[in-house]
Amino acid sequence: MTDGISGLLITLKETEKNYDLAKITAAYEFAKELHEGQFRISGEPYISHPVAVAEIVAGLELDTDSICAALLHDTVEDCKDKVSLDIISHKFGYPVAMLVDGLTKLEKIPFADKEEQEVENLRKMFLAMSKDIRVIFIKLCDRLHNMRTLYAKPENKRRITALETMQVFAPLAHRLGIQKIKHELENLSLSFLDPIGYNEIKNDIDRRYGLNINFLQKARDDISDKLTELNFNFAMEGRVKTVYSIYKKMYEHGKSFDEIYDFYALRIITETELECYTVLGIIHDMFKSIPGRFKDYISTPKPNMYRSLHTTVIGRDGIPFEVQIRTKEMHHIAEYGIAAHWKYKTGTKESKEDIDKKLEWISKIIEGDEYVKDPDEFLRSLKIDLFHDDIFVFTPKGDVITLPVGANIIDFAYAIHSAVGNKMTGAKINGAIAPIDTELENGQIVEIITSSSAKGPSRDWLKMVKTAEARNKIRQWYKKEKRGENIAMGKAEVDKEFKRYGKSCPEALKMEILSTVSGRMGIQSVDDMFAMIGYGGLTVSKISIKLHDEYERVMQTVPTAPVQASDVELKPRKSKNGGVIVDGNEGCIVKFAHCCNPLPGDKIIGFITKGYGISIHKRDCPNVHMNMEKEQYADRFVTAHWEDNPVSATGTFEVYIQVAAENRMTLIADITMALAEMRVELHQIATQNKPNDEILINMMIACKDTAHCDSILSRLKSIRSVHSVSRGYT
Repeated sequence: MTDGISGLLITLKETEKNYDLAKITAAYEFAKELHEGQFRISGEPYISHPVAVAEIVAGLELDTDSICAALLHDTVEDCKDKVSLDIISHKFGYPVAMLVDGLTKLEKIPFADKEEQEVENLRKMFLAMSKDIRVIFIKLCDRLHNMRTLYAKPENKRRITALETMQVFAPLAHRLGIQKIKHELENLSLSFLDPIGYNEIKNDIDRRYGLNINFLQKARDDISDKLTELNFNFAMEGRVKTVYSIYKKMYEHGKSFDEIYDFYALRIITETELECYTVLGIIHDMFKSIPGRFKDYISTPKPNMYRSLHTTVIGRDGIPFEVQIRTKEMHHIAEYGIAAHWKYKTGTKESKEDIDKKLEWISKIIEGDEYVKDPDEFLRSLKIDLFHDDIFVFTPKGDVITLPVGANIIDFAYAIHSAVGNKMTGAKINGAIAPIDTELENGQIVEIITSSSAKGPSRDWLKMVKTAEARNKIRQWYKKEKRGENIAMGKAEVDKEFKRYGKSCPEALKMEILSTVSGRMGIQSVDDMFAMIGYGGLTVSKISIKLHDEYERVMQTVPTAPVQASDVELKPRKSKNGGVIVDGNEGCIVKFAHCCNPLPGDKIIGFITKGYGISIHKRDCPNVHMNMEKEQYADRFVTAHWEDNPVSATGTFEVYIQVAAENRMTLIADITMALAEMRVELHQIATQNKPNDEILINMMIACKDTAHCDSILSRLKSIRSVHSVSRGYT
């Protein structure tokens, strides 16, 4: 019985590809049998979904195994009592089974929360992509059909799915160059996330198009007559900008609807690359071009392989419109991206190595997996790698390095090679020496200065870099070269966490707790967990809840020794809450916000964080003012004040200070000597060179309260060549 896929089979027969229709039919029959009795939320038989996904996959001209995998993609996940990957492999072959595996979510592994599970599913998908790119083609088709039918789900689930689509799957389609799917995913997501904004822009588009209904056709006729007169063989089509594209320009770039210059566009498809440039000249001769609106993506393609000429001109009626000029091959790639000439497709002009090189970014996303256990960090890096605008920077030899907007010289060095970044001692931009944290701009020529005696990257670079690739390579170096130092740093961070609990914990019990937690995290040993924290692959905040829960469980089994009066008198009270009373309660677990580092003597306020107690801010902290105005945060602020004699767990409080001075040879030594004389602990120090031989010195020090801090600032101001000393970073 093949009625359910008759339309699909007809479509496949009409193509020039040699599909195995018997295998596809067998996959449909098997999937239909497994999904028997299952229904979608809309009430339709479940088999309608995999059939619809297979039809979209066929539209991308993928192969027989891809279509079979699309038909079977939910069977292992939703019919696990009836089928396994081994059965699918036996019936339809190992490649189909591996594609289905890559599309199957992780459910058997216990996760701490839903967020962690979703992140691990994304990791699994990217790993499968790195082995077989067809996984993401099918997944995008699956997501597209789910978005087309999302209206059947409850509103809260619609928003969650739409947000994930907007943040991950639409950018993925963009990076793969599959514009047809990308545009539809963006518009559908927006319609669920902001239906009012979506409908307003859609109505504006209909109104504006109605007012100028003859404009685009007139411009099209004029160009067509001219190109026909000059004997060009071409095709032409018109389009109006998508709702999401206009929404993004209006709300992210602050443009009004009338300021969208590329609202209308004509696309001219020629035979050769040379003809593209010839047609460009003709267009500029026929219409007045708008300065700064020409882009040549033929000579410098986008990372997703998109190639085309773009120019914006003024029409006869004074209405601006965009003209895109490309060859047939460029147009096919613009619509279908890497799917147009991927490595499994027959007849491709490109070698497997060429295609693999264009997909290196997928490997870069997952190559840091062994260094990062933090779901938030993985998502942050993923969004940067997927959802950014690009700049093109050149090496002295003329090689093009593609980086996200905001990337700096350190990112550039590691994009060339790990060894270049690890041995970097300086850099030049367009021949002039520049600080290595300088943000790069389009078209610059960057030369990296290296030295074999370089000691390796600084830990501070982890805070400076923009790309996940650079961050992972720096962590990799620290993991390999500084294990002992990493373990010490990680242990110190964990010890601070234990001190927050306010009770002493014997070392043996502490190791028992840490061993249990590291095992739950899938980390082989406690030292490995310490090392991971030390090189930045894991944050203590991500294990704090697990540590505290295990600590409470273990400590309940420890008998409490009788308290002697002399024991109470021997030590001054060390407050586990940092000497802060929150909302009238003394037992709250608090942390001090690094954005303002409050000290006893400052007016303070508390902010309820998710999973990390109360964050204490200065009352005049800019973040407090900003978030109090946001409705979703306003009710999370609570009153807080200092105890009469506030004492932190360490006896002092951390605070940032900044020194502005005229740079000279012994300046740093003079500052550190002054701090030593005042018995002030120096926790961090970093410098930043400024014009005219000026220098900014940023330090984190330990002090008791605002009065103590003021005395330190006064002492530092007296040092020769120091212009100013202030609390906090500017």
